[in-house]
Amino acid sequence: MAIRGGSAARKPEAQELVIERIFDAPRDLVFKAWTEPERVKRWWGPKGFTCPACKIDLRPGGVYHSCMRSPEGKDYWGRGVYLEIVKPERIVCTDCFSDEKGNVVSPRQYGMSPDWPEEAKISATFEEHSGKTILTLVHYPIKPGPERDMCHQGWTESLDKLEDYLATT
Repeated sequence: MAIRGGSAARKPEAQELVIERIFDAPRDLVFKAWTEPERVKRWWGPKGFTCPACKIDLRPGGVYHSCMRSPEGKDYWGRGVYLEIVKPERIVCTDCFSDEKGNVVSPRQYGMSPDWPEEAKISATFEEHSGKTILTLVHYPIKPGPERDMCHQGWTESLDKLEDYLATT
């Protein structure tokens, strides 16, 4: 799979969710907002959600484990393993649902359909451009359909919160 590099955009593959966003913040700060637990807690999760728990072992083979809490108080735990870290340019990691202890669980436990992958990958690239940061997020494999649309909405709302956080930092 080819990931966007430089300034040339690419056509997403059928099972890729691709989001590009420009943040009015330096790349180092945006990268820290993605990789430091206390910063992640400030923005992770869709609108109305909080992130009460976040652990990050930022190294290839290191694990992240976090919780998104819905406005109704339901916890959604996730975890992944970092596959590639190029500070402050790129992060590639796996993405799975988990329980509170960090054990991987079936997406069905959180109400997802059998089409949702047991394990996905996330690639985030951070490109500096005139003091701003171009974030390109690729989440895959995510089949087209209502769950992918929900995932897109969740990422968009999370990135809106990240934008608000960066504006106050």
